Amino acid sequence: MKKLLLPSLLVFALAACTTDPQKVDGSDDTTAKNTTDVRTVDTTKQSNTSGLPPGFDDPSRNSVFFDYDSYIIRTDARPLIDAHARFLTQQPARRVTIQGNADERGSREYNLALGQKRAEAVRRALRLQGANDTQIEAVSLGKEHPRCVQSTETCYAENRRGDFVYLR
Repeated sequence: MKKLLLPSLLVFALAACTTDPQKVDGSDDTTAKNTTDVRTVDTTKQSNTSGLPPGFDDPSRNSVFFDYDSYIIRTDARPLIDAHARFLTQQPARRVTIQGNADERGSREYNLALGQKRAEAVRRALRLQGANDTQIEAVSLGKEHPRCVQSTETCYAENRRGDFVYLR
């Protein structure tokens, strides 16, 4: 229940910060044919109550993606891991849980084991970059918490991940 509350609150907070659609061509409503619905969010007025660096509340900045049937960290994830490790070394009181995930293919037991290996791989990478071992917990969610539920390669790739979840 708590896991659903925070994302819901973030969605509502972001929705409250959007502006009304603006017309691109400057015409009135009766003659506008080619208008674009533009919504903006003024991030300068928002306070970061989580204490995380800007952008760390974006899910794409909190997930390390893996190849099929692998727990080897890809080179494209290195800058993200480095940023999180830097944050953890600068904030020694902060704690993070790495949640290892797998796509729906394979047995429940296999995917739990693979998710744990993925979480441990991210944990090791953070430790190598200077984060303290006591700050990091690695857990597996297996295939139980997919981000995408369609049986397509795109969804499978989205579900093969390790997520950073910071504790308050």
